[in-house]
Amino acid sequence: MKVLYGVQATGQGHISRARAMAKTLESHLNVKVTWLFSGRPKDKLFDMEPFGDYQHRPGLTFISEAGRLRYRKTIAANIRSTFIKDVLNLNLQHYDLIVTDYEPVTAWAGLLARRPVLGIGHQYAFGKNTPTDGRSLLQHTVMKCFAPVTHKVGLHWHRYDDNILPPILDLPDLPPSKARDHILVYLPFENQAVVTQWLANFQDHNFIQYSSALTDDHQGNVALRKASISQFKRDLADCRGVICNSGFELISECLHWGKPVLTSPLAKQMEQLSNAAALKALGYTRVMGGLDTEVTADWLVNPPQVPSLRFPDVSDRLATWLASGAEMPIARVSDELWKQARR
Repeated sequence: MKVLYGVQATGQGHISRARAMAKTLESHLNVKVTWLFSGRPKDKLFDMEPFGDYQHRPGLTFISEAGRLRYRKTIAANIRSTFIKDVLNLNLQHYDLIVTDYEPVTAWAGLLARRPVLGIGHQYAFGKNTPTDGRSLLQHTVMKCFAPVTHKVGLHWHRYDDNILPPILDLPDLPPSKARDHILVYLPFENQAVVTQWLANFQDHNFIQYSSALTDDHQGNVALRKASISQFKRDLADCRGVICNSGFELISECLHWGKPVLTSPLAKQMEQLSNAAALKALGYTRVMGGLDTEVTADWLVNPPQVPSLRFPDVSDRLATWLASGAEMPIARVSDELWKQARR
């Protein structure tokens, strides 16, 4: 079976899920996967060895500044893209199955070719029962049309619908602990100099701040780190808490490893605002609006009780499902996996 697997590379969460899927799909000798990434310049991708000779397209992307989604700049950037040309020129003839994790080139190419497209990702979990926030008509339209599919497999922290599975995790075999007294900070949509200056307000606490825009350095109580998958996971395993935006994947890893989270959703971004609403309703994390000094100071001194969650190996079950032709109803797969989840 030949599979074309598209991955939205704007954020690290999609790539992290893909990395977990690549490991498990590799054990199925009857499956040959071609990976396609879009949404980020190829020279900005890193630690891509698990994907072999992957394909890359410019695709579509979102522009954010200072923790806010910028619609005009997003539209302007995408108007200049080669998206339509890339969709029309993508050859699907040699593939038995087309899968996308919210990647628009593969999704639209399959749609135009009248081929079934299987969507596996967090964005496909937003059905009628899933909590939503910040849902304007424009946001709803963009989210629905960005990477349309014929079959949806959603991922979320709760089974809001029968097509929703627990998170796909890409965690190393490290025992989570609090071996070092630091807070891990990952706020990629913020101005990193502003974040560093803000963290300096909390002199009694040590922080490790990660971003692809940083170089390794040390400023007072803040250690600056350039993005690195392996080192980031080690610092995550050893930290006593995490401050991050409201993306799905990192928070899923924190919940699985029992790390307290303080999260700030990207303003005007429906997915992150909806994630924050779900987390608040479930009682899993504390939510703040922007870089809130007062809320952060209280969270640092009085971290909330962490929910006791353990998610099953979703990537292994999904890989087996895909290798068998994805014929079993996804509701049955969902049943199996949620029964294995522990709370």
